[in-house]
Amino acid sequence: MVDHAVVSREEWLRARRVLLAKEREATHLRDAVNAARLALPWVRVDESYSFDTPDGERSLAELFDGRSQLVVYHFMLGPDWTAGCPGCSFLADHFDGALPHLNHHDVTLVAVSRGPLAAIEAYRRRMGWRFPWVSSAGSDFNFDYGVSFPDEQLASGQVDYNYEAMEVGERGGDHEESPGLSAFFKDADGTVYHSYSSYARGFEELIGTLMILDRAPKGRNEDGTMSFVRRHDEYEDVPKATCCAH
Repeated sequence: MVDHAVVSREEWLRARRVLLAKEREATHLRDAVNAARLALPWVRVDESYSFDTPDGERSLAELFDGRSQLVVYHFMLGPDWTAGCPGCSFLADHFDGALPHLNHHDVTLVAVSRGPLAAIEAYRRRMGWRFPWVSSAGSDFNFDYGVSFPDEQLASGQVDYNYEAMEVGERGGDHEESPGLSAFFKDADGTVYHSYSSYARGFEELIGTLMILDRAPKGRNEDGTMSFVRRHDEYEDVPKATCCAH
């Protein structure tokens, strides 16, 4: 039995109504944040980026796949990695079910990693995923959007991540990759604009499992951020992994 207060139904209802007021406040705040996010100014993307895809080389504009909106998940799978980050994998487990809904709402979702396409495809097969996933190897895309860091920056002991200077290792690892989410718009003339990027826990709501756990009796029941997470085929025998292991 978990050590927790046990009260009458009447006392529970009083406490629940207090929490309901806070939940409503959080919902209204979320609505306000969403409105402010949509009101952000955009930046035209003039750089030429190329991506290695199963259908050949594609530009950033071509990743939209005929739609006007593109959401990129910056998936941590580095140039010499044989498997993706467990935390990124945990999040990506939620993508496939969302694809038809996003696509029919004029949104294309694509994962992008610096790892080679062969490694991406091998790991995708292992995980059983269907969502689009391309390689930015040979491109500055990851560096320009703040999820990969050059060797000299890592050697300095400090990187710019999540819009602030951060000590190398402060985010949970000393490697050159970090997670992120970026959004782009393409107008009728084919011009691409960067509308939004988020890092660290800024896109945590994409992880539906966490949202369910937040409503379970023991919550996330973790020692650190997502300390309980493993790749979905590793839960039986492998020790717990952090979100930044590879």
